Amino acid sequence: MTETFATVADRDRVEAQMPWEERDRALTMYEFLTRVKQRHGTRPALSFQITSGPKDPAVTWTWDQVHARVTQAANLLRSLGVKETDTVAYLLPNCLETAVVLLAGSVAGIVNPINPLLEAEQIAAILRETKAKVLVTLKSFPKTDVAQKAAEAVKHAPNVQVVLEVDLNRYLTGAKKFIVPFLRPKTHFKHHADVYCFNLACDGMPADRLVFEDATGDRVSAYFHTGGTTGMPKVAQHKYSGMIYNGWLGGTLLFDYKDVMICPLPLFHVFAAYPILMSAIASGAHVVFPTPAGYRGEGVFDNFWKLVERWQVTFLISVPTAIAALMQRKVDADISSLRTAISGSAPLPVELYNRFKEATGVEICEGYGLTEATCLVAVNPVDGVKKVGSVGLPLPYSHVRILRKTEGGFTECGIDEVGEICVANPGVFEGSTYTEVDKNHDLFAEDRFLRTGDLGRLDPDGYLWITGRAKDLIIRGGHNIDPAEIEEAMLAHPSVSFAGAIGQPDAFAGELPCVYLELMDGANVEMEELLAHAKRHIHERAAIPKHIEVMAELPKTAVGKIFKPDLRKRAITRVINAALTEAEVTAHVLAVVEDKKRGLVAQLASTGAFDEEKLRQVMGQFTVPWDWAE
Repeated sequence: MTETFATVADRDRVEAQMPWEERDRALTMYEFLTRVKQRHGTRPALSFQITSGPKDPAVTWTWDQVHARVTQAANLLRSLGVKETDTVAYLLPNCLETAVVLLAGSVAGIVNPINPLLEAEQIAAILRETKAKVLVTLKSFPKTDVAQKAAEAVKHAPNVQVVLEVDLNRYLTGAKKFIVPFLRPKTHFKHHADVYCFNLACDGMPADRLVFEDATGDRVSAYFHTGGTTGMPKVAQHKYSGMIYNGWLGGTLLFDYKDVMICPLPLFHVFAAYPILMSAIASGAHVVFPTPAGYRGEGVFDNFWKLVERWQVTFLISVPTAIAALMQRKVDADISSLRTAISGSAPLPVELYNRFKEATGVEICEGYGLTEATCLVAVNPVDGVKKVGSVGLPLPYSHVRILRKTEGGFTECGIDEVGEICVANPGVFEGSTYTEVDKNHDLFAEDRFLRTGDLGRLDPDGYLWITGRAKDLIIRGGHNIDPAEIEEAMLAHPSVSFAGAIGQPDAFAGELPCVYLELMDGANVEMEELLAHAKRHIHERAAIPKHIEVMAELPKTAVGKIFKPDLRKRAITRVINAALTEAEVTAHVLAVVEDKKRGLVAQLASTGAFDEEKLRQVMGQFTVPWDWAE
């Protein structure tokens, strides 16, 4: 039975039962996995289907099978020389092996998931930063270049000694299984590492026991890169305690062994790795991964509701961009098993929440987490009031404070007063969040509370609201983009003197990167040239700006720093006015003002009669708050 979590009082009751340190919890990942095997060994654990059809072949493993394969994989990694302080990286789409490597890598050493959508140069930088000894990646396969990028990255990561390949062909059936070897793209290995088949190598290892002594206590067991937007990314360190804490939250407050979660989110991201996979281990729930590319997989959106019916899904795991795409498809299946949808990674527009509830009869619980805190911090309670636009109640053992830094230190903000969101919980590695010591400087308030860089407030009911960001990260569909990469690339153009990159509102992705430029005196550059320059010099495709605008002079502070709030106001006005015009709503943004509680607010004025429902639909697509100008 899960604990009731509907109010602040429920949270406080759970905390009052005993301190976190005294709870009966696993201390290592292998103990965590062994416990679920002992309780739910014969029940389904993980399912994967390589294609998206509701009747397509799928492979399901029980918790007994997952435990056995993780044991074999951990033994394999130790046989390859991986010790507790060595790194096992993986560059993989979703499949059963990805979950196995995530778990086995943390048992044998330190696991390091890498986003396979990154370019080879960025992948190599992460491999060097984490000093990865082993890389697990795909064997060359049609319609993906993961194997090719991995081979190129390993050339520039001399620390990688072994590459283990996963062949997705094992999931195919019929004629496709025999055709793939002939269509397989050629990968010419010119790097220094030895290459082996992952599954074949695992098969030769003991499945009933570890051949080495498991860790006796807490330690760093995972490295997650944050964003991957520059040549040298930040790498966050996660300990067993933080990973297991995320699982404990899910297993205590959300899921039990009868639940089925459909998770088309990637296992290189903390959302899928921790609140989902770790919660399944804690509860014995069943997780379904549809297609290697998840939501981006061919036919996933078109077949999604039928997949919910096929697997009798109770929890849908999603992000706002995917929910927006789902709302473009009719609910064409029996989804009566569905209890709740959980959304994270980016703010959820109110209109999207309303449309989803109307179409499915199911409410979305929006939550908040971050890589630096091993993910979970707050969530709108499944059994309680969901304040749409907020990120819910801080979770048990998550101490959230709203602080403002002053010359004399940090001061506490009052109810509904905006300040920086600071977090202390079992997922925060105090003082050592990042692998690079210098990047931990000034990262903590009072040596304990992680400064998230997000601006927010706590309302009288204890709900957390995010109103902006103290740091300038652009969040595109849950993916972090560092504006510095865009700015540095544009400043490399000889005619550009200043560049300010921000996230402009977007109805689908939440934000899209855009950049405002100030040119050198007398310079005159065509927009096509600036766009071509951006594409050549910005290495991450997601960071290429969707809008470039040249201004006579960028707004600046007294010390000459670009004043980005003014740029954000300009972008909000442009984007929302364009959406209102396209919808033929006779209203426009008169001004964008700073509100202490709500952040930047669009003030609208009307120029004639209009359809109020259409206006609400347009404005509800964006996370920008709005009201009427007085």
